[in-house]
Amino acid sequence: MRIAYLHLVALLLLWPGFAWAGLPENPQGTGEHAKHWQPDPMHEYWDPETYHRPENQVEGVFTGEECLECHTAMTPGIVKDWKASRHASTPKPVLCPACHGEDHQKLVFPTPQTCGVCHPQRVAQMEEEKKYGFPSHALAMERAVDSKHFADKPKAELVSCLQCHSVATKCDSCHTRHRFDPAEARRPEACLTCHSGPPHPDDNAYFSSAHGEKYKKEGTLWDWGKPLAKGNYPIPTCAYCHMKDGNHQVADKAVWKFGIREINPNTAENEIKRKRWHGVCADCHPPEMASLFFQELDTERQLAWKKLYDIERLLKNLRSDGLLVPSARERPLYPMDWLARLFPRERIGFYEGQASAFYNVSAIERDYFEMWYFDNLGAYKGMAHGAKNMSQHFHERLDADAHAIAATVERLRKAGKMDGKTEIIPLWMEGEYTRFNRDHN
Repeated sequence: MRIAYLHLVALLLLWPGFAWAGLPENPQGTGEHAKHWQPDPMHEYWDPETYHRPENQVEGVFTGEECLECHTAMTPGIVKDWKASRHASTPKPVLCPACHGEDHQKLVFPTPQTCGVCHPQRVAQMEEEKKYGFPSHALAMERAVDSKHFADKPKAELVSCLQCHSVATKCDSCHTRHRFDPAEARRPEACLTCHSGPPHPDDNAYFSSAHGEKYKKEGTLWDWGKPLAKGNYPIPTCAYCHMKDGNHQVADKAVWKFGIREINPNTAENEIKRKRWHGVCADCHPPEMASLFFQELDTERQLAWKKLYDIERLLKNLRSDGLLVPSARERPLYPMDWLARLFPRERIGFYEGQASAFYNVSAIERDYFEMWYFDNLGAYKGMAHGAKNMSQHFHERLDADAHAIAATVERLRKAGKMDGKTEIIPLWMEGEYTRFNRDHN
């Protein structure tokens, strides 16, 4: 009788209008600037601990077997994935209530803490990333919501950011539910879902390298069920280098951090990180070759930062002469940027906080941002992943952009002498995109 009732419930739940869950009423943002932005409904899935509120029409407390009976009719794909998982094949299967709860009126979406009940070591390893600061998976959500430019973003961009930054608040970014197969997470595609595109060109870097070329040709033939241990794979993937032996702490080898800030590689911390990174390379390559790799990487970084600092000096001279158009006093401020209201100043380069001001900037500052962030990052990522041709390509782009910016500097100086300072209109001042987001943010 109980099973028949569950089948009836399943059919009723498929009726249009059924709600599985929802955001709390009048939800507010999180982070340092919480009052300045409001979450999209998708935030319920991206930050479940903060935003998930069950809205279930079904009442009752159910066993795992009863959950499976009902959801075989409702969501057969989910049940199929679970049955193929290790959760289903252990001597004592991990059933639905272990992760979601058994009271249908209080169902939850799992968080890392939920997974940590059974996987405490892995969750603790990820949390350990926080001691290394940014960038890290564990601080990804905090990094987003604490930024002034995040809170002032158009809603569509805000939603796009958290699709990846939610890696800090849920485990299914890497381990797709409900199978949670480690073999999936070991393949590069698991990482490249987020680590791709101009801000994170790891996909381009990996597939441009000898490692990536071999993976593309042979990867489908390898047994991805093997642990991430030495000798188990012909070439390394993202997880092998950054999560050796399955360690979920991936911030302990980043000598140059993200490549967008100049780092002294000879500090005590970086000496330790360098030994760790060298040890991974030496799994497959002779130690002297691994050492040569670091020499080439250091040389590339020094060359890149010379190019960047040359352009920074040009822009800072423009600022000193009052020729950045429009000036900081003429720009719309982030609602929460009280300091800029009192002391408006154009920020140029990483150490002045340009990363937090790449929207309300002049055109030439945006050009430098793209040179510093996109071109520079591509040059670094290519060399760091053994893709020297990619690194060379982005150095050519650094040179081309530097030349273009220098030409714009001269044009601005000539216009300034003729009082023609308004000749360059930044995108945020006018345009269809700007008007739409002014009304819909």
